[in-house]
Amino acid sequence: MLALSRRWPEPEAAYRAWHRGRAGNDFGLGAAQFVQVEPYVWVANLVGQRGIRPGSKGVPVRYEAIDASLGLLADKAVELGASVHMPRIGCGLAGGDWSRVEPLVAERLVRRGLAVTVYDHGG
Repeated sequence: MLALSRRWPEPEAAYRAWHRGRAGNDFGLGAAQFVQVEPYVWVANLVGQRGIRPGSKGVPVRYEAIDASLGLLADKAVELGASVHMPRIGCGLAGGDWSRVEPLVAERLVRRGLAVTVYDHGG
């Protein structure tokens, strides 16, 4: 997200380095990377889509990858005693449907007792 990158450039830089080094690290569908940007603020980079444009294989979103990465996010949030603040992930350029993503958020995060705030961004 552009607004996030303007405020904290570190998560985007970390994601790009993670992606560049993917041959030798855990980057892939369903993976998660956590970047601390302030003493009590972390940003999670989640890999939940393949590519960035719809094509012959359909939309980029991969719900099973979102589910897996949300599980990793839940583990980290529980470890940190954190709440989760997020946009409607997978539903912008990835082409996903919030009616399929929201139950994953509920199952992986809310069911674990985590407070979750989902933001809608106008534009």
